[in-house]
Amino acid sequence: MKLIGFDTKYAKGFLKEHAAEEIKARVLAAKDTLLSGSGKGSDFLGWVDLPEKYDKEEFARIKKAAAKINQDSEVLIVIGIGGSYLGARAAVSFLESYDRKRATEIIFMGNNISALYVNTVLDQIRDKSLSVNVISKSGTTTEPAIAFRIIKKLMEERYGKEGAASRIYVTTDKARGALKKMAEQEGYECFVVPDDIGGRYSVLSAVGLLPIAASGADIDALMLGAASERAYLLETPYEDNPALQYAAYRNLFYENGKKVEILADFEPFMHYVCEWWKQLFAESEGKDGKGLFTASLDFTTDLHSVGQLVQDGERNLIETVMEVDDTGAAIQVESDADNYDQLNYLAGMDLNYINKKAQEGTRQAHVDGGVPNLVVNIPKRDEFSLGALFYFFEFACGVDGYTLGINPFDQPGVEAYKKNMFHLLGKEGY
Repeated sequence: MKLIGFDTKYAKGFLKEHAAEEIKARVLAAKDTLLSGSGKGSDFLGWVDLPEKYDKEEFARIKKAAAKINQDSEVLIVIGIGGSYLGARAAVSFLESYDRKRATEIIFMGNNISALYVNTVLDQIRDKSLSVNVISKSGTTTEPAIAFRIIKKLMEERYGKEGAASRIYVTTDKARGALKKMAEQEGYECFVVPDDIGGRYSVLSAVGLLPIAASGADIDALMLGAASERAYLLETPYEDNPALQYAAYRNLFYENGKKVEILADFEPFMHYVCEWWKQLFAESEGKDGKGLFTASLDFTTDLHSVGQLVQDGERNLIETVMEVDDTGAAIQVESDADNYDQLNYLAGMDLNYINKKAQEGTRQAHVDGGVPNLVVNIPKRDEFSLGALFYFFEFACGVDGYTLGINPFDQPGVEAYKKNMFHLLGKEGY
């Protein structure tokens, strides 16, 4: 099966000749640092070998729990924030299909502090059978902890304490923390947030796998895609290695004055993949006064809004475009006798073909307008390709961070807003 492709031909003209060759030694050194575990943040490299060395016993329990959720529940509420939910949300959105009804509807909570959002979810689930997967390393992160407090009360009122316990699944620290303690006391089934994997790299662990499996997706194929991509990236020389080339070009453009990277998609099911990518790269690289600002756009929709700025605004950005070869869907434009909308020139064409031409036209316009374009090619909208895509971006991010000269596995700046919020709310010690 095909793996992730990467095309630089629409970006090379914006750099001096042989630039990619000149940065080669630094990128390969960064790759060696990553794989040898000799760099900063090396305690969080469990994701590197995860597609091959995941816990098979826990994996089987995940599939068993997902089957029980499918049998018990119309809705699975997934409670988490940041890396505790973005990977799962990306996968559920990417794999959702009109020709394959999901086994259980997945609703996400705990990723904001909006009363309106919470009330909307409560209205949605009022008459539906429920299970819950709460995901938190500590159990005390404000947003998911508030959501779980609300949902736990609802579950116990609806099913009784024992009945609720059989429908609540906890993904948390292996041995410690408030959520682990609660799970042991209440009898919730537990899955592990690995100690050696940070949240934004955790989608292929239990953090992402339980919600993804409950949605009806094939997590065996997801892991196979990731494992296949891993083997390819470890074995392929620099010049043909998509992840190493992506890391090289991101650094080259950053060093040549670019400040923003736009990740663009042309399919709505890619939206949350972009959201997951934004956290992965921004939280990994935005430190020590460095890092490209990560933004995302949904085309062609955003071409009618932000497209003007991309085309003619400040030339401080690069654009990486994700293209999917096979979406699994097709529909033709029909001819109309009156042709009031003047679209008969499209009659008989499939929307996928039209969308591809929109991609080509957009790329040409943006390149002509001074925006370097990098292209990530995704063979198919399926679990194998998605697993490969997740691993491609994770590996590229690790190499990219070390090439940039920072620790890509910590996030010291995340705590700043929390301290201020706790102080304003009167939390003891702040």
